[in-house]
Amino acid sequence: MTTPPMVSLTIEGRPVAVPAGTSILEAAKQVGVLIPHYCYHPALPVAGVCRMCLVEVEKAPKLAPACATAVAEGQVVHVHTDATHKAREGVLEFLLINHPLDCPICDQAGECELQDYTFQEGRATSRYEEPKRFNPMEDFGGDVLYVPNRCILCTRCVRFMDDVAQDPVLNVSERGDRALIGKAPDHDLTHPWAANVVDLCPVGALLSKDFLNKARAWELDRTASVCPNCSQGCNTIVETRDNVVVRLRPRANEAVNQHFLCDAGRADYRWMNRTDRIVHPLIKVGAEHREAGWEVAMATLASAVRTRPVHVVASAHSSNETLFLLRALIAIAGGRGVFTVRSEGVEEPLPGVPDLARRTERAPNARGAELLGFTRTADPLREVQDGDVVLVVDDALEGIDLAPLARADAVVFAGTVIAPALAQRAVIAIPLTNVVEEEGTFTNLRGRVQRYLQAKTPPALARPGWFVFAELLRRLGAPTPGFVPADIFQALAAQVPPFEGLSYDQLGLQGALVRAEVGV
Repeated sequence: MTTPPMVSLTIEGRPVAVPAGTSILEAAKQVGVLIPHYCYHPALPVAGVCRMCLVEVEKAPKLAPACATAVAEGQVVHVHTDATHKAREGVLEFLLINHPLDCPICDQAGECELQDYTFQEGRATSRYEEPKRFNPMEDFGGDVLYVPNRCILCTRCVRFMDDVAQDPVLNVSERGDRALIGKAPDHDLTHPWAANVVDLCPVGALLSKDFLNKARAWELDRTASVCPNCSQGCNTIVETRDNVVVRLRPRANEAVNQHFLCDAGRADYRWMNRTDRIVHPLIKVGAEHREAGWEVAMATLASAVRTRPVHVVASAHSSNETLFLLRALIAIAGGRGVFTVRSEGVEEPLPGVPDLARRTERAPNARGAELLGFTRTADPLREVQDGDVVLVVDDALEGIDLAPLARADAVVFAGTVIAPALAQRAVIAIPLTNVVEEEGTFTNLRGRVQRYLQAKTPPALARPGWFVFAELLRRLGAPTPGFVPADIFQALAAQVPPFEGLSYDQLGLQGALVRAEVGV
């Protein structure tokens, strides 16, 4: 593939060199100059309809749309001039002619580009004195509501459904002052990726039914994370309010999910707030489990595994760091490590984005478990031996025959929610955090190792898996790499060949491929 030549130009007095064919708008981003825009989005075809991004190019006869104008050698571009300000002021005046003054009740308030650009570029008063146009709210199906009175006809939603989802159910209906987004007759937004139109909408015209009136944007805490609902590993933003997860949104990563997140992934967050979980260590006394302090529970756990081999039923929802420490436990105690992966439905691709789909493999770290030496199996208890300690890590063992547990000397559970049948057999239950209550890394199906960050405080005595098993190794007299994910990952990268050369800092928030995937 031929590399395009570099083009040098100046934007707002700042020199920049970019590949030929780059738009002025994208070139401006590279030197920290934000050009206001509505219709443009880096993942969508260029429409050039909003005219908000007009800039002044020296020696050009008129203002140019930055999104649709390619850079040229020696160009001198001005973003903030009297002419460009007047143009954007005029665009905003037209956009606001029929726009309702309902910002106080709009879900988009606080993260609305129409608000932001009007504050920066707009007029203080409107010259329009006629009655505003009114159209009722419309249910577009799926999770999407359409508020036509707020719509600025940027057509991002139409282009997404046409070109990216390749399900052309949206269009621009009517003309002129009567134009609005229409829906094909007898069709709804039922595509498995359709809810991305809500994220793409720069104003409050497309709303999520699930999030409607749930929280204001400025009340939310936002944390970078990774979707745990399948092996694709889409990058997400976890939004919490008062330590409760209220929304999941996509986070841009061109190598994994571009700017998108499937509807199932964004909707499946309520389990992150479950209250029917273990929050204190439990020790079986007679026929009952009783709450125990952390010190007593860990001492009991260490005693249980000190002299017996350990059959570890790991979880493909556990972090690389947790799995690495479980691997170390098996190395010193003897035994084996297995895991299962739940598969459901059919793959649901996003046609316009290569290699992006909701995967049937409903686990975020199956590839990581394999690279760390755990064996994938449909029957995780089949190899349980007489005298084993069976350690089940955050797996409910649904649909699994539990009869082989009778051969074990002891059954230990570490996780969030324990199934009743497993609880009857477990002598110790250790509460673990879930993915939004800890920090760590997952390895997706393509071998990209990605960090996720802690978004909320765990309940009571729940602890991350890597903390629990680091403490267990310490009590067993084995070397432990530390009690923070960065230190554990450093040891992992030094000891597990596929991860060689990676570092926690190098991963950043975009991730990096394991050696097997970069051909080393």
